Amino acid sequence: MTDLAAVKAALKTQAIETPSWAYGNSGTRFKVFAQPGVPRTPEEKLDDAARVHAHTGAAPSVALHIPWDTVDDYAALAAHAEKLGLRIGAINSNVFQDDDYKLGSVTNPDPQVRRKALGHLLECVDIMDATGSRDLKLWFSDGTNYPGQGDIRARQDRLAEALAAVHDRLGDDQRMLLEYKLFEPAFYTTDVPDWGTAYAHCLKLGEKAQVVVDTGHHAPGTNIEFIVAVLLREGKLGGFDFNSRFYADDDLMVGAADPFQLYRIMYEVVRGGGFTPGVAFMLDQCHNIEAKIPAIIRSVMNVQEATAKALLVDHEALAAAQAAGDVLEANAVFMDAYSTDVRPLLAQVREEQGLDPDPVAAYRASGWQERIAAERVGGRQAGWGA
Repeated sequence: MTDLAAVKAALKTQAIETPSWAYGNSGTRFKVFAQPGVPRTPEEKLDDAARVHAHTGAAPSVALHIPWDTVDDYAALAAHAEKLGLRIGAINSNVFQDDDYKLGSVTNPDPQVRRKALGHLLECVDIMDATGSRDLKLWFSDGTNYPGQGDIRARQDRLAEALAAVHDRLGDDQRMLLEYKLFEPAFYTTDVPDWGTAYAHCLKLGEKAQVVVDTGHHAPGTNIEFIVAVLLREGKLGGFDFNSRFYADDDLMVGAADPFQLYRIMYEVVRGGGFTPGVAFMLDQCHNIEAKIPAIIRSVMNVQEATAKALLVDHEALAAAQAAGDVLEANAVFMDAYSTDVRPLLAQVREEQGLDPDPVAAYRASGWQERIAAERVGGRQAGWGA
């Protein structure tokens, strides 16, 4: 039998990091649709993030993206976050938007470009120092489009050299999370295309290097929960970038396309002892046509629901069925938890935390959306154009 008190206690400790860029305007290469009330500054992004945390009680940190969130005083930005009841989360580097990076950043054949890219990564560690951030998130668009375009092995050597330099710069309480992606914008080879490549580099680097799993960064049909289980077993799962995909790296709301997959992933997290602060639960989403803040609130709730179901699995019954080789019973036990409607349980958890049981309704009733639409007039909205 499952201990409901223990399940509720675990849910109350869950922290889901929201991304600063999800509060800005976004879209596709065809069009970005602007919305009223979108933040114009990193401070206003934090203001919106504070509303998400206020209504969910589960989103206490915000990831920054440099240079999108560049400010003159990062300590002041961290103080602003603290005043709102937040903290600065992962610092995400950006070595993919400058023209210099057309042929790659840290794996570029030009040493001058590689030095520029490395300089940016080290600057991000400086920002970590100033904000008190623990995690440096590294994603590289580096790769090639045509056979023969680049030396695959040499590019791996350059990548390893840059990662080692960053790893050496990290403080005692800091770590680097290496992200991988199957393709895009490199279409023939991507220098960090999969979890195995990321794991191989992190294994050589040491304890401060961990792998981050973006749920949209795999080939169709990939068993992501298997990857999660293996990385947890090896002590190399640093965190998640949660989103949802129908085709590729769609960056849609987590759980939108396949909530059962999200449940399976969270089960492996719970089973593997990953429900700890050492595994960062981060959102990496772009809300192109839906309202930003309600979508992020809903995303946090989706992760909570998948987690609650994973916590409800009757492990004793499942283990007994597995040991007996009872295939149908083992699957039935696993599916029973998934079929449970956990919304009443989560509503009760929120009420015990002094929160409204319906975070989306509470936000709509708060008047925040109307307020920011009226006040944030003029200036330049955060986001990117198309």
